[in-house]
Amino acid sequence: MHSSESLNTKQPATGIHPARFLLMLMMVSIFMIFAAYTSAYIVRRNEGNWLEFDLPTGFIYTTVVLLLSSATVQWAWLAARKNELKQVRLALLLTLGFGLAFLVGQYLMWSQLVDQRIFFAGTDSNPSGSFLYVLTGVHGFHLITGLIFLLIVLRKSFNYQVHSRQMLSIGNVTIYWHFLGALWLYLYLFLLLNH
Repeated sequence: MHSSESLNTKQPATGIHPARFLLMLMMVSIFMIFAAYTSAYIVRRNEGNWLEFDLPTGFIYTTVVLLLSSATVQWAWLAARKNELKQVRLALLLTLGFGLAFLVGQYLMWSQLVDQRIFFAGTDSNPSGSFLYVLTGVHGFHLITGLIFLLIVLRKSFNYQVHSRQMLSIGNVTIYWHFLGALWLYLYLFLLLNH
C-alpha cells in the first residue's frame, strides 16, 4: 500500500512533469508560428514590390540586452540549485529589467521605422515593413508572457518556494526565457540574411 505522499511524487508515464510537457508543446507551437511567418516572408519577397531598407541599428542593442537577460536567468537557476535565495531574487530582478529594456528598445526601433516612413499598414506601407512589424511584434507579445512568468517565479522566490528542492517553476521559466532569446537570434539572423 502506497502512502499519499509517495503517490503525489510519482512521475507521469512520460517521465516529464505535466507543466514541463505543456511548456514544450507551447514552445513547439510558437516556433511553428514563426516558421510559417518567415516562410511567408520569403514567398512574398520573391513576388516583387518589395521595399529594401536598412534594419534599425537598435536591433544589435536589443539582441545584446536579450543575451544578457539569458545570462541572468541562468544565474538565477544556478543560484536556486545552491539555495542562494538572495542571488535568485537579484538575478530574476535583473532579468525582468533586461526584458523591459528589450521592449523599450523594440518600441524605439518601431519609432525609427516610422521616421523612415516605413509603416505597418496603409497607403504608404509596403509588405516588407509590415512583415518586420509582425515578426518583432509577435515576438514582443511572447516576451511579455515571459515577463509575467518571471514575475510569478519572483513572487515564489520571496515566499521561499524556489530552492534546490523546488526547481520546477524556475526551471520552466529559464527554459522559456532561453527559448525566447534563441527565437530572437533566429529572427535577427533571418532578417539580416533576407532583408
